[in-house]
Parts: sequence; structure tokens; C-alpha cells
Amino acid sequence: MSGVQDVGKRGSAQDLTYAWLKRHISELPKEGGVFLSESEVAQAAGTSRTPVREALLRLETEGLLTIVPKKGAFIPPISDGEITAVMEARGLVESWCVRRVVPVEPAFLGELERILAEQEALIDDPVGFIDRDRAFHRAIVRQAGNLVLAEFYESLRERQIRMGVRAIASQENRARTVLDEHAAIVRALGDGDAGNALEAHLASTLSVLRLPGGLS
Repeated sequence: MSGVQDVGKRGSAQDLTYAWLKRHISELPKEGGVFLSESEVAQAAGTSRTPVREALLRLETEGLLTIVPKKGAFIPPISDGEITAVMEARGLVESWCVRRVVPVEPAFLGELERILAEQEALIDDPVGFIDRDRAFHRAIVRQAGNLVLAEFYESLRERQIRMGVRAIASQENRARTVLDEHAAIVRALGDGDAGNALEAHLASTLSVLRLPGGLS
């Protein structure tokens, strides 16, 4: 595992440890719970225990883990119910937003095509690929212009990443399917109505997340 120094050169030790932990958690499989001790995280992240403790407290307030006295931080498994809830929330927000952006500005289509190209270049990097996946969908949400919905959508980020990374890594050709579905959304936006293309993509994602195995 790469340490805090690989996350970035700027910011406090706590912020860098926090970012490192969120990335690490996003890569954990969904089945079974995982305990992380302060000392283990400090060693792996290349930092002291104090910023680790502070970062764990921040992550606990976000609902990503539970601190258990004398045992460490518990990362719970992702349940099928949570998967369904997150995807339903995404569907409500994204379906409204993708219809709101019509008529589509050429500059916005260009932005989506650029993100799609960046995502394709990362097809062999699950974490980077899912980061660009998030950028693609976030761009649509932000383009709709509702700051409250955009803020809510951001709150789903870590759950989306954790659910998506191993889905891409574990299922052959899933990344290529995602790229094809994203391209279909861009084409449909250019034609004036991408609602159906987006909903088909989210339904496809949900079906993959519900499959048994090491998906997260």
C-alpha cells in the first residue's frame, strides 16, 4: 500500500491521512467487516498515530466506520440494502439532472467527451477509472444548476467509489461496458434526451453490484 506521501504534497498530516484512509476504504471488498488499528494505519500510511486518530474520528462522523474501544476502527460490510438505497438516490438525482441540462451546450458535451477519453485511458486502473466515472456523472449533476442536489450527490461519493472499484476489477469487460454506456449518454444528450440512456446505465450498474462475489 502506498503511503500518505503518495496522496499529495500539500495539506496537514491529518488531511493527508484522511484522504489516504478514504481511498483505502474505497478499495475494500464489501463482504465481511474489517478492523483497522491506529498503529497499522500509521505504519501503512507512513505517519504518526495522532493524525490517524483524528482522521478516523472524521470518518466515523461520515458513517464510513465505527471506532470500537481497544479494538480499532471497524469498516462494516456493504449490504444489499445499502447498495439499493444508494442506487435509488443516484437515480432520483441523476435522472432529474440529465433532463434539466437540455438544451445541451456544445462546451458541456465537449467536457463529457474529454472525461470519457480520460476514463478510457485508465481502463486498466480500477481506482482511477472509477474516479473518472464519478467525474462524468458529477458533471451532469452540476450542469443542472441545483446546488442543494449537487451537495447531496457529493455525500454519496465514497460509497459509490467503494461499490464501484472492485466491480470494475472483478468482472471482466465491465469497464468497457461502462465506457459504451457513457458514450451512449453523450450521444443521447446531443440528440436532446438522455434520460433513458442514463437510467439504463444505472440499472446495469445495479445489476452488477447485486451479483455475488467480491464486488464493492
